[in-house]
Amino acid sequence: MKILMVCLGNICRSPLAEGIMKQKAVENGLEWAVDSAGTGSWHMGQLPDRRSIAIARKKGIDISDQRARQFQTIDFERFDIIFVMDTQNQSDVLRLASNEKDREKVALILDQTYPGQRKSVPDPYYDDNGFEEVFDLLDQACSVFIRRYI
Repeated sequence: MKILMVCLGNICRSPLAEGIMKQKAVENGLEWAVDSAGTGSWHMGQLPDRRSIAIARKKGIDISDQRARQFQTIDFERFDIIFVMDTQNQSDVLRLASNEKDREKVALILDQTYPGQRKSVPDPYYDDNGFEEVFDLLDQACSVFIRRYI
């Protein structure tokens, strides 16, 4: 399984989602490839936000080796599923899809825990206190997804 996590800048939410899913896959003996990307290019090459690194570290996950990159149309070929963090990310990614097969790969990650509710992972960038909530939401969603494969 090859999974891509996508948010806006690839420094807050999607790096956390990548780190969480990677850890859960390893813990469950799944040899999955997990990556992340952003729909925007502002932070390309940068480390995840220091607050994302800190909350991940607090929860026993190291995401300090990740670097931000921008989503590319080739990612539709590289990945089996593309989890987006919010409805705007979903629209931005779907706009780049060239066919139905591409579109079928794109899903809101919180549909794992809140099926059909179209819930978004809040962007914690402007809220120092939001990172723990984001981690918990992503942790739950990744756990639900993993349970289908173990």
